[in-house]
Amino acid sequence: MKNAVKTSLQNQSATGSIANFYAVQLQLLCREHKHATSASALLRSIHANMITSGFSPRSHILNSLINIYCKNSGLVYAKHLFDRIPQPDVVARTTMIAAYSASGEPKLAREVFDKTPLSIRDTVCYNAMITGYSHNNNGHAAIKLFLDMRWKNFQPDEYTYTSVLAALALIADHEMHCRQLHCAVAKSGMTNFKCVVNALISVYVRCASSPLASSLLLMDSASKLFYEMPERDDLSWTTIITGYVKNDDLDAARKVFDGMDEKLLVAWNAMISGYVHKGFIFEALDMLRKMYLAGMKPDEFTCTSILSACADAGLFLLGKQVHAYVRRTEEKIHVSVYNALITLYWKCGRVDDARKVFDNLVFKDLVSWNAVLSAYVSAGRINEAKLFFDEMPEKNSLAWTVMISGLAQNGLGEDGLKLFNQMRVKGIELCDYAFAGAITSCAVLGALETGCQLHAQLIQRGYDSSLSAGNALVTFYGRSGVIEAARNVFLTMPYVDLVSWNALVAALGQHGYGVQAVELFEQMLDENIMPDRISFLTVISACSHAGLVEKGRHYFNIMHSVYKISPGEDHYARLIDLLSRAGRLLEAKEVIQNMPYKPGAPIWEALLAGCRTHRNVDLGVEAAEQLFELTPQHDGTYILLANTFAAAGRWDDAAKVRKLMRDQGVKKEPGCSWIKVENTVHVFLVGDTAHPEIQVVYNYLEELRLRMRKMGYVPDTQYVLHDMETEQKEYALSTHSEKLAVVFGLLKLPRGATIRVFKNLRICGDCHNAFKFMSKVEAREIIVRDGNRFHHFRDGECSCGNYW
Repeated sequence: MKNAVKTSLQNQSATGSIANFYAVQLQLLCREHKHATSASALLRSIHANMITSGFSPRSHILNSLINIYCKNSGLVYAKHLFDRIPQPDVVARTTMIAAYSASGEPKLAREVFDKTPLSIRDTVCYNAMITGYSHNNNGHAAIKLFLDMRWKNFQPDEYTYTSVLAALALIADHEMHCRQLHCAVAKSGMTNFKCVVNALISVYVRCASSPLASSLLLMDSASKLFYEMPERDDLSWTTIITGYVKNDDLDAARKVFDGMDEKLLVAWNAMISGYVHKGFIFEALDMLRKMYLAGMKPDEFTCTSILSACADAGLFLLGKQVHAYVRRTEEKIHVSVYNALITLYWKCGRVDDARKVFDNLVFKDLVSWNAVLSAYVSAGRINEAKLFFDEMPEKNSLAWTVMISGLAQNGLGEDGLKLFNQMRVKGIELCDYAFAGAITSCAVLGALETGCQLHAQLIQRGYDSSLSAGNALVTFYGRSGVIEAARNVFLTMPYVDLVSWNALVAALGQHGYGVQAVELFEQMLDENIMPDRISFLTVISACSHAGLVEKGRHYFNIMHSVYKISPGEDHYARLIDLLSRAGRLLEAKEVIQNMPYKPGAPIWEALLAGCRTHRNVDLGVEAAEQLFELTPQHDGTYILLANTFAAAGRWDDAAKVRKLMRDQGVKKEPGCSWIKVENTVHVFLVGDTAHPEIQVVYNYLEELRLRMRKMGYVPDTQYVLHDMETEQKEYALSTHSEKLAVVFGLLKLPRGATIRVFKNLRICGDCHNAFKFMSKVEAREIIVRDGNRFHHFRDGECSCGNYW
């Protein structure tokens, strides 16, 4: 008996020694081997040795094995071990909860948690599950579990509050949410822990960014907590500084920053990033200089912010210096810096250099691909953008949206809509920017019905408050001839920016409502919205179409004198157009002579058009000669000059111009008009004979002419460029494409329906006059969009007031 007891004790001693040996080995493995691959291999070796030796580990050894497997990407092995334990203790369960949460599987973590008996649960177990929800961005579940924990009388500790505050930061959008948990923290006595106070400051900071919250009050609360802390760590400083930066209070952020004894790199980066985001480029650069003098080495976040600043401000040479610095000082450049470099180069007009940076990248992420795609689209190199888009190994919603918008902005509306439909078919999430691109495509095509359908879908998806979609809708309705809808969209937008104002001013101007466009522009100025160069283009153009010469000149003059915007050639072209339309041709010529740079084709085209309208042959010839040098293959110059000669009765000269046009191999773009009837677009050419119902159209047109003549309509034959008999001239006028399209609409659309016709060229004077009579004879509204603007014909009048 004594020998049996002795043997048993010896075996127990041996087993204890072996257990201690394995425990020590596992502790050393945790302490000394940080590399996941080598640690995982050693762990499996130790585990295999246990199995082959017949050793049966107890709970503390099993828990160590599970813990180390979880920390070294061995979750499958850990689960296998855990599942073989008949009754896992709370340590093993907590370890598995944390591991599942860390691997993005909070549902599996919750299964383990729910199967943990209430009798063995502890605060650490709850902390693991709350932290898991927080790290997986499920703030509501974390808060709910925290309330359950308190209801079941488990005592939260500082780690509980740190985790639950992090969860609250994800969902808090009202001051009350922050106050309630703040009270709970204060009552628990946890305000003595820095980690808890830091988390509480973070909650106030995050909530301050919510549109439903009072930013000022919440940041005041965060600041009070910060300054009442007896001791602050690095996280305390960076949280409050970042909070002020994110809430656009750079002065307060700078005050805190200047109060730091030892300024951390993350704090420098936060200030630089804040200045860049607000457009304070030179303040950001000054901060970089001070950072360098303080002996702080810029990291990838610093370089990314500074490169973004250089890109936004067009500081190409400084950006190149940053590029050179990075290459000289960094062995391995972070991909985010490369992406910022790509953006710098293309925003500064070096698209090919941007592509070279991209091609030299070993690792390319989605941002890299999207940056190059944006470069091609912004440069108008749409064919290259298409090829690059097709090459992309992975396309996110942003890539599709950039491509759709690029196609629309480059006049390829049909391709843009096709791509939008492909995006829908592939099941890619349609964001408000994608809808904005598709709606812009409809604006390019004049596809009113399709655009209205997209507008309805936009509302169904809850994107009706989107700024980008709202701006696209204003432009769409404006370019589709529904100016009241454009105005209504603008008035119902929850927030408008400068683009919104510009879009509506442009729409009103295009529709002939110049006075209203000017009133809206003045309202914009009264609301302290700073105009940009596009604002002045739109308002001067509106003045030009409405004959508001003095107003237009005033806006041109204050561009530089008041708003410090240097007029570009496009602004001068609008000014010349304004003066030329009004017959102030000599004044227009004087402006051209005093321009700060050599006038280009748009300037001379505007002058030539005015000479044709006001029959100034000599000045028209001078303008045409300039255009023959600048754009010898442009058909518009020959047509306008021939028109000018014809209007003056100089038929021989008009014939010579047409001959010169033939000799130069220049082909006239044929007049083309189209109208949509019952989902079919019907296209008409001048003198059309191909349309299947063209004879019916001609017959009804003749009937209309007789009725119109009784009301005083007389064909204006001055718009016929050939010297022929009066009857022949009248017939030539009757075959213009816009007349055929309008008459077809009168025949086919329901009585009372608005006729909407689009034309590729400028509407002729006789057609303009005829449509006034048609609108009265037929009691219809007729809307014609030509190459320049819209004309709304109602009750014998046109919205342009006969000034176009």
